[in-house]
Amino acid sequence: DVQLVESGGGSVQAGGSLRISCSASMFTYSRLCMAWFRQVPRKEREGVAAISSAGSADYADSVKGRFTISKDNERNTLALQMNSLKPEDSAMYYCAATRVMVGDPLQARTYTTWGQGTQVTVS
Repeated sequence: DVQLVESGGGSVQAGGSLRISCSASMFTYSRLCMAWFRQVPRKEREGVAAISSAGSADYADSVKGRFTISKDNERNTLALQMNSLKPEDSAMYYCAATRVMVGDPLQARTYTTWGQGTQVTVS
C-alpha cells in the first residue's frame, strides 16, 4: 500500500517562500494522481493543488500564480513550491494520493491515501 510522508514545513514571514515535499513508497508511483490539501482548526480540508499521472495540474483560485505543484517520478516525490506567502496560507498541509482519479481533483473525497501533515505558519 502507498505510504506518504510530508516534510519541509516551517515558519516564514509574509511575502516569503517555502517548499514542502511528500515522499511516497510505491513502485508504480508514476501512475498516482496526487494533491496537496490544507486544513486549519474547525474548518474543512481545502484542496490547494493537484497533479494527474500525466502531469496536468489544477490549483485553487486562492493560490493560482503563487503555488506550483510538481511530481518527480524518478524520486517518488511530490513537491509544492509556495511563493508570496500570506498569513491566510497558514495551515497543516497534507499530501494525498489515489490510483484512479474519479471526481474533482481538489475534493478530499477523491483521495484514498493521506500523509500525516506538515505545518506551515506565515506571520
